[in-house]
Amino acid sequence: MSENASSLQDQVYWDPYRPDLNENPYPTFKRLREEAPLYYNKEYDFYALSQFADIDAHFANTQIFSSARSDVMEFIRADMDVPDGMFIWHDPPLHTAYRSVVTRVFTPKRMNALEDQIRAYCARCLDPMIGSDKFDFIADLGDKLPGGVIGMLLGIPDEARDKVRDQVEAALHTETGKPMEAEQANMTGEGFEEYLDWRAKNPGDDLMTELLGVEFTDAKGIKRRLTREEILIFVNVLAGAGNETTSRLIGWSGKILGDHPEQRKQVAADPSLIPATIEEILRFEPPGPSVARHVTQDVEIRGQIVPANSVMLFLLASANRDNQRFPDGDRFDIHRKGSPHITFGRGIHSCLGAALARVEGRVALHEILKRFPNWTVDTDNAKLSSSTTTRGWDTLPTFTR
Repeated sequence: MSENASSLQDQVYWDPYRPDLNENPYPTFKRLREEAPLYYNKEYDFYALSQFADIDAHFANTQIFSSARSDVMEFIRADMDVPDGMFIWHDPPLHTAYRSVVTRVFTPKRMNALEDQIRAYCARCLDPMIGSDKFDFIADLGDKLPGGVIGMLLGIPDEARDKVRDQVEAALHTETGKPMEAEQANMTGEGFEEYLDWRAKNPGDDLMTELLGVEFTDAKGIKRRLTREEILIFVNVLAGAGNETTSRLIGWSGKILGDHPEQRKQVAADPSLIPATIEEILRFEPPGPSVARHVTQDVEIRGQIVPANSVMLFLLASANRDNQRFPDGDRFDIHRKGSPHITFGRGIHSCLGAALARVEGRVALHEILKRFPNWTVDTDNAKLSSSTTTRGWDTLPTFTR
């Protein structure tokens, strides 16, 4: 092998579609931070930032790093028409107008007020498992709780929540080793029409009822109510985000604490450690490991020009383990002090459901530990999900005895 060929072989390579890299991306992320903090993948034509400082500096700059073509690399490439109301894929002024509506009905105070209902829902899922020697963090709770909670919020009947969950999962999963298809982007709210029509005739104390009645000032300065199409898209966004992120968080809670039994014992003995434990799980294994943006103009980063119309991947999972920000970042530590993680993003596009995910995560972990203080992951039967937008478990069976 020539010296030049050997050098090329040693160059760091990141491919978000390779299952072997996705299984444990952190060694590659470490090399990216050290060797290629601004990385370019020629095969798929995208750039990536991996260091915390770089991501923190650029993530909130919507003028250069736009969400208006979505936050998924494949969808940005497809240059799809994003309809009004798909607020997570808008930039100001559209984003500002729509987000003002959602923040009024999706407040941290309201999310925290759901704790008793979330706890009761956990009990309904977990109590039948008491006495069993096996428990699956996904099948027995992760697949059920998020849909149940978002159903409570939106006013979707219990019997329809599995349908909502399946619809969300179908939109995010990919064939192993392949990019997502643009057709997977559900931006219409299809599937929620009957619930919206029923709520219009039967108002209740839920977000769907509030969305039907709320007035706001749109991007043109006109004070009005949301159209039916806008409400359907809002509901679609909230249902999707509310299901996927929390399911992943519950799965990673099982996997990580299964891998760190001494720390799990500490949390089981002292539930006051649960909020900090959830934050460390979110740092250590973020449900959404990367976020894509469309580059609107030439921009210089680290002495290089990233050209307009490029795709930039912000590798949040890499940033969360950057030793310059988090000392010994690859070590899981429920007693970690210092800087907050970047799992929920920065700026105007920070995750709207962060408060809800945190409440669900800590309540779920508390209820699990009360019933199953000890477990060992059945690694032979655990299955990692195939998705390029989230990272987590499709199944995570454990032995509880």
